[in-house]
Amino acid sequence: MKLAIILETNEPEKAWNAFRFGVAALKKEHQVKFFLMGEAVEVESSEDDQYDVPAEMKKLIAGGGELLACGTCLKSRQLEEQTACPISTMFDCVDMVEWAEKVVTF
Repeated sequence: MKLAIILETNEPEKAWNAFRFGVAALKKEHQVKFFLMGEAVEVESSEDDQYDVPAEMKKLIAGGGELLACGTCLKSRQLEEQTACPISTMFDCVDMVEWAEKVVTF
């Protein structure tokens, strides 16, 4: 199945669970595309003792998941030079939703 995951929060536990969901889906041999929007573009530099979001992000990418980040959201936070994610647009998000068989938001 083709799964699109849209994350809109930088809350560590929710972001961590979203990435864990994506990693679990990859392990079940689903295709996963992940889009960071709004404050979620900040999770790449998240530091939390209990919820290691960057580690889960790396697992998603290592497992074959695709990770995109909203360029406008990055720019408004002056993070466009600090991200390893491909800078994307709302058109990319729409393309991802059109591609997907299921869309999950966190």
